[in-house]
Amino acid sequence: MSTDRNPGAPLDLSWFDRIAVNTPATEARAAQLTTRRSLKKNYQAAWLVNAIRCMDLTTLAGDDTEDRVARLCAKARAPLADHILAGLGLEDVTTGAVCVYPTMVAAAARALEGTSIPVASVATGFPAGLMPLDLRLAEIRYAVDQGAQEIDIVITRAHVLRADWQALYDEIAAMREACGAAHMKAILATGDLKTLRNVYKASMVAMQAGADFIKTSTGKEGVNATLPVSLTMVRALRDYGARTGYRIGFKPAGGMKTAKDALAWQILMKEEMGTDWLRPDLFRLGASSMLADIERQLEHHVTGRYASSSRHAIA
Repeated sequence: MSTDRNPGAPLDLSWFDRIAVNTPATEARAAQLTTRRSLKKNYQAAWLVNAIRCMDLTTLAGDDTEDRVARLCAKARAPLADHILAGLGLEDVTTGAVCVYPTMVAAAARALEGTSIPVASVATGFPAGLMPLDLRLAEIRYAVDQGAQEIDIVITRAHVLRADWQALYDEIAAMREACGAAHMKAILATGDLKTLRNVYKASMVAMQAGADFIKTSTGKEGVNATLPVSLTMVRALRDYGARTGYRIGFKPAGGMKTAKDALAWQILMKEEMGTDWLRPDLFRLGASSMLADIERQLEHHVTGRYASSSRHAIA
């Protein structure tokens, strides 16, 4: 399968118009994922470290400041305390990216200067996306000009609910063009899409329009990342890869808070896609609070005890 960037494809409804998703079977398969594979001791620690490497450390709050972003970037550069790193026999671990609003991109870029950690920016009227298209495209260009290397766009959910696939395709294709060299993650806001069939179809249209990643949620919907939704999206990207030869990344986001969650979504990728999709170029976890629990679990692995949360720098 090609490692080149997804060039997209012409909109072709035959790839998905007759798709049927068996919801009970999908839910049953998702439930099995966390019971069929048991990760203990060193293996669990290794998977938790990998989760950090695949994490988009994120702040998307209305009261974000440059100081908060700088603190987040410091945590991205050193997500684990020195004694935990030493206990694991590691010299260096960083997160996969830092994700912020467009107005915070420049501050993040300054704070990450000299590292290989990319700055990701939400755009296109995040989280609702209910802005005129020309303004959404302008926001993408602004974020890229400020130094964003990845753009997390949001789709117009109404296009999916009306089954207006041409409108959805045209919108996402225009956003991909505006991103230029920056990689584009298409947020489907799956909690708003009503059915798993809609989730599959929206995933396929986003990839045909040139998305580099498909992403579950903004984190602001009533329901965010779930394993059944994620399984549906992963099956869609697997089908797209089989048809085109191009590999698409996957990013669950929202509602994931624990080390157990980090393991569950990695098991999903391992079981459905293989080890290639356990790398940050093809898999990201959209989370921040999750990191605190991962660090806590790794502290216990190294020392045999749980530390007070005040001993770990906050993200």
